Amino acid sequence: MGIHLLGGGRDVAACGSLLEAFVREARERAAGRALAIALLLVLEADDDASVDRFRGVLEAAGAASDEIRVHAILEGESFADAVIEADGVFVGGGLTPAYLDAVRGIREVIRERVAGGMPYAGFSAGAAIAAAPALVGGYRVRGIEVVSADAGEELDAVEVRPGLGLLDFAVDVHAAQWGTLSRLVAAVDARLVADGVAIDEHTALVISAQAAPSVRGSGQVWRVESAASGVHVQLLRA
Repeated sequence: MGIHLLGGGRDVAACGSLLEAFVREARERAAGRALAIALLLVLEADDDASVDRFRGVLEAAGAASDEIRVHAILEGESFADAVIEADGVFVGGGLTPAYLDAVRGIREVIRERVAGGMPYAGFSAGAAIAAAPALVGGYRVRGIEVVSADAGEELDAVEVRPGLGLLDFAVDVHAAQWGTLSRLVAAVDARLVADGVAIDEHTALVISAQAAPSVRGSGQVWRVESAASGVHVQLLRA
């Protein structure tokens, strides 16, 4: 079973193709029982599109409509343990700090279930909060702009908070499209995180205990780590 991290993207079919392996893994875990995939969404009050959009992504990945359990809450609310009584969990995208706050009460349970073989998929915010050092947003490091304020997730200074702990490295998303690679580079340089990856849209990084990490999709994953000379960036391609 794996951890599937998507960097975002608006193409439902393309994103769905990146989650086909996640749906297959969830179906294997169901082992003949009726499949249940928990879809966790944190919405703004006027958001009337995200539920259908993310449900469509899972359906494009091979899940039937009645196999998807939607748990949608508003920003400021929290998820309860019952939402992850499922064969797989898919955490969608939106305001990253709000998602992290929403899963705080079920963090330990998610970590235990994933360690026990439940597949996890995260899209944008859902990918960022999967890390132990969750890079939740911000656009300044030491007062200097390192990315557009539009990518700041309603934060000023770049912030790293305790995440779900499924990974020991940080994750940033929308890398090529929003220019967030520079934020991750600055975070590593400032020792806010030791290392991390920035994932392009319509691109997935898949991690499992059974195989080496792999990249899927039309973009790239940018691996960033400290080096004697400063910061080292490596491109990972499908």
